[in-house]
Amino acid sequence: MKITSQMVKDLRDQTAAGMMDCKKALSETDGDMEKAVDLLRQKGLSVAAKRAGRETSEGTIECYIHAGGKIGAMVELSCESDFVAKTDGFKEFARDLALHVAAVNPVAITREEVPEDVITREKDIYVQQALDSGKPENIVEKMVEGKMEKFLKEICLLDQPFVKDPDFTIQQLITDMIGKMGESISIRRFSRFQIGA
Repeated sequence: MKITSQMVKDLRDQTAAGMMDCKKALSETDGDMEKAVDLLRQKGLSVAAKRAGRETSEGTIECYIHAGGKIGAMVELSCESDFVAKTDGFKEFARDLALHVAAVNPVAITREEVPEDVITREKDIYVQQALDSGKPENIVEKMVEGKMEKFLKEICLLDQPFVKDPDFTIQQLITDMIGKMGESISIRRFSRFQIGA
């Protein structure tokens, strides 16, 4: 199948991947747009895996203030080079993350960063609920495990579904961004502010 410049443009608009990458993906998939998108995402995952250990000493800090000025958030998004940190796409992604933090109020970036007292308190509540419902102890453990998994997905930033597109988690968006930018990208820290909280 002949790959037209319009097809390349459409794929590029949809994925923000490079022109040559889009052309190659369309060639490899015989012009099938859906398969080309999937192929570009897979390549993004492999680039992310290669970049995982690289130091991210550059980046940007972006803010989001909700209408009315009662809730706001700041996010520090890191990357490898100043060049990437200054791109519109990188800054826009950081702003989207700040919007997400303001809207969803995560407790920590990763599961490892959740304070132990928060985990212990939540686990104790789930154990007591299960015991109060009369479940046998072997079932209680499985129930608590499932509830803790759900709880951690709700409070850890990387596990949360993105507020603007719940089909993707924040981790998936970062992985896609790494594939597009060709650099390691990480959320270094965030803060959320709310009047009276």
